[in-house]
Amino acid sequence: MQQHKIAFIGAGNMSRSIISGLSAKHYPSSLIMAANPSTEKLDALEQQFGISTTTDNNAAIAWADIVVIAVKPQLMETMCRAITTDLSDKLFVSLAAGLCCQSYYDYLGQQVPLVRVMPNTPSLLGLGMSGLFADTGVTEEDKALISQIMDSVGETLWVEQESHIDLVTACSGSSPAYFFLMMEYMQQSAVRMGLTGEEARLLIQQAALGAAEMVRHNDHLELSELRKQVTSKGGTTHAAIETFKSQGFDTMIDNAMTNAVKRASEMAKEF
Repeated sequence: MQQHKIAFIGAGNMSRSIISGLSAKHYPSSLIMAANPSTEKLDALEQQFGISTTTDNNAAIAWADIVVIAVKPQLMETMCRAITTDLSDKLFVSLAAGLCCQSYYDYLGQQVPLVRVMPNTPSLLGLGMSGLFADTGVTEEDKALISQIMDSVGETLWVEQESHIDLVTACSGSSPAYFFLMMEYMQQSAVRMGLTGEEARLLIQQAALGAAEMVRHNDHLELSELRKQVTSKGGTTHAAIETFKSQGFDTMIDNAMTNAVKRASEMAKEF
């Protein structure tokens, strides 16, 4: 991996997961810095990973080659407008949902090379899925470098249109919660029918893990084909699948993903 100085503005879970992934890939801790208003999270990062920390965003940005912005969307304008350091030769990476590139240029008062990244929470385990969009001014070398950074916490996919980052949000950024919700309801049903919560959770979580691995190891098969392979007509799986279909499961999923995309688009206008 090419080695450049990377500053994380914000020391939350996603910054921690990327720093952890970089550390696991033996990226030099001397080339990583985190900035945050409070010191509690910074102290933990410094102790665990041996990186540099500061409460001064401008100091971190001035030091860095790559600036990873990992603050909440509603705080972004205030944070960006407070930057006073020279931004020439800085590559910016945003992890915030909803905010378009033009918003950053307005907040910063200038156009900078910017990559938008939509990661998800499994990145905390190194099993993330990140969608990436590079605006004008980002070179192929820059893209390769950001790919290497995000590959440290999972898989990556570049999209050609900025609007498709909202589709990434619906497909992978938000979707872990969809699966958690289904697993939660399955557990509740199993408990109602007699299993303990612990028994139901073990069965469900292992089935979900195995199903995901089957998809990953059979990329030559359509998802519909994998489903058919475990659905014998007249059997138990068939009974469950037909219930899903008759009660509009497909429409429900489509509406949920559409509303996730819609909300991402709305957020771009709010901040």
